[in-house]
Amino acid sequence: MRRLLGALGAAFAVAGCAAPQPPATPDAPTPALPTATPAPAAPALLVAAGDIACRPHQRPDDEDLCAQKTTADLVVGLKPTAVLALGDTQYDDGSPDEYESYDASWGKFKDITLPVVGNHEYQTPDAKGYYEYFGDAAGKAGEGWYSASVGEWRVIVINSECAEVGGCDAESPQGRWLAEQLDGAPRCTIAAFHRPRFSSGLEHGGDPALEPLWAQLADGGVDVVLNGHEHDYERFLPSDAEGRIGSGPVEFVVGTGGHSLRAFSRVERGSEVRWDDSVGVLAMTLRPDGYDWRFVGPEGTPPVDSGTGTCREQ
Repeated sequence: MRRLLGALGAAFAVAGCAAPQPPATPDAPTPALPTATPAPAAPALLVAAGDIACRPHQRPDDEDLCAQKTTADLVVGLKPTAVLALGDTQYDDGSPDEYESYDASWGKFKDITLPVVGNHEYQTPDAKGYYEYFGDAAGKAGEGWYSASVGEWRVIVINSECAEVGGCDAESPQGRWLAEQLDGAPRCTIAAFHRPRFSSGLEHGGDPALEPLWAQLADGGVDVVLNGHEHDYERFLPSDAEGRIGSGPVEFVVGTGGHSLRAFSRVERGSEVRWDDSVGVLAMTLRPDGYDWRFVGPEGTPPVDSGTGTCREQ
């Protein structure tokens, strides 16, 4: 018994002499890694012009400049992200054989070209030469409308040969498709089609039949409209479908792609800049929230037009 009590006493003595332990402390939090800020999207360069190539082997004369190779060289020198060919890409009829001339000039950048169908393409039935040459890039044959992304921007290509596609009003097949495109469009949007709603040009002028189409674009928040048809360069202030200044897209008419030039007959309301002394292209730097533009002509062309714009709030 004494041995047992002695052993128990020794055990208690050892336990009582144990060194106290510090209270447990939670692990120190792991330092948060810095969050990388996404780099801003690089601006994209879009180059545009329409009314481009003379017939194969046609020589310049008093009416036709046939300067499509000159404007093609301007495009190549700008090194664009994408090119908009704003209709009447190949004169006179846009036949498959005639596209030899376009291919020898603007065909250099066919793989980055967004084509637009014009009235001269339809001088070949169903614009067959146009759709054969550009293939899937031109949208579905018989329609000619499609959309694409260039940088952070949406580009909506429209067929302004309204009689060929069932109309250009909001209830037409194209109008219903356009409404869907505008509903899902990002902040910054360009619309491109051949015939201009507004123009001071001598040959055709503005096309009132496009008023319903323009109303859709204005109501849908489109920022810029690019056209050809008139063989000149002209920029308009933001306008609604009836031409009232202050709200709506900015319109650029860029029919200076090389075929020929024509004079102005008047100055339409909202026309800010007019130029008919040289061929050239419009270069647009597309930023996520706006754009810069400048007209680029051959060497020796004076400054014609340049500026900057901000995308409209949706």
